[in-house]
Amino acid sequence: MRFKLSFLVGLLIFVYGFGQQITLTPNAEVSVLTVGPGKSLNDAFGHNAFRIKDVSRGIDVTYGYGEYDFDAPNFYLKFAQGKLNYLISRHNYDDFYRHYVRYNRTVKEQILNFDPTEKQALFDYLENNYKPENRRYLYDFFYDNCATRIRDVSQTVTNNKIKFNSPDDLAQKTFRELIYEHVNKNSWGSFGIDLALGSVIDQNATPNEYMFLPKYINSYFENSTYDGMNSLVNRSKIIYKSRPEEASFNFLISPLFVIGLISALILFITYKDYKNQSRSKWLDVSLFCLTGIVGLILFLLWFATDHSATANNYNLLWAFPLNFILIRQMLKPKMKSWVKGYLKFLIIMLCLMTLHWFIGVQVFAIGLIPLLLALFLRYVYLVRTF
Repeated sequence: MRFKLSFLVGLLIFVYGFGQQITLTPNAEVSVLTVGPGKSLNDAFGHNAFRIKDVSRGIDVTYGYGEYDFDAPNFYLKFAQGKLNYLISRHNYDDFYRHYVRYNRTVKEQILNFDPTEKQALFDYLENNYKPENRRYLYDFFYDNCATRIRDVSQTVTNNKIKFNSPDDLAQKTFRELIYEHVNKNSWGSFGIDLALGSVIDQNATPNEYMFLPKYINSYFENSTYDGMNSLVNRSKIIYKSRPEEASFNFLISPLFVIGLISALILFITYKDYKNQSRSKWLDVSLFCLTGIVGLILFLLWFATDHSATANNYNLLWAFPLNFILIRQMLKPKMKSWVKGYLKFLIIMLCLMTLHWFIGVQVFAIGLIPLLLALFLRYVYLVRTF
């Protein structure tokens, strides 16, 4: 009973203490933690966090941005609309460390060369940001995420004294190419990204914009200067090195293989229809229903959400929302005359999409290649047999 009482009193003192203004000692350290990629798509890009360590004060905590607010009303609807507020998190360093060791993710630390005033400013900023009334913010994957916040907060507390220098081996890349550094092009995660995100991510990223990825926070901080002459990073170390694991990739369940099989089926049925001088109505209804649904979703992501990266999505050239109007016609023995013109329009759209791909306006998912070929030949067959 005495132990429980002491524990409760200690906990209250800890919570109360963090709620008050705490002055860090001159020996305090502030650092940036960079966590390596995980296995799931949600973790594939890594993570960044600040660490505040002051042994004399008994403080060793981490602050990270980008935590889901599952208690938010209409969570999934707001997530889809791009209106979901994310949270800043605060954890004991030991808990943070054990979590990522458990999932075998490399953790690197860069101790920053801040003076005592700036260390205090960073600590006060993060503590104030963690207050319930300040904790939520509108997340953006490319421009306001767990990595960019590390960059921006660092500049804020140092009054823009940091000059971020590009690594020597930095190559010019688009946002999509930077994403490909973390996801396999022939994975379902990459397929979803390439389907949902538009041509806006096919523009070249500026050196500053590279830092939407945690690994570039690490490399840029390592090469940057502070206060005109000092190195931003005092010293770096690897706290935990991930154990080698065998990479798992099963081509038989990849988008290119699965969609390739479906496309082969479409081509086979089209060939059988050609030989038999017939038309498989169920196939055409399925195709126009599928492309219409996908097109409607992409249209809404572009025009009805606040997501910045879903704009100008030319996947609408193959997944056209108005394809629903053909479903009724496909069920009839004889279609109306305007349908032939519409099908020719869809063929032109597929050609335009191919042109967009070749000239670099937008890069599309490689898993779409067999489907686009199958759609093109199916539309041509329907036009010729109309």
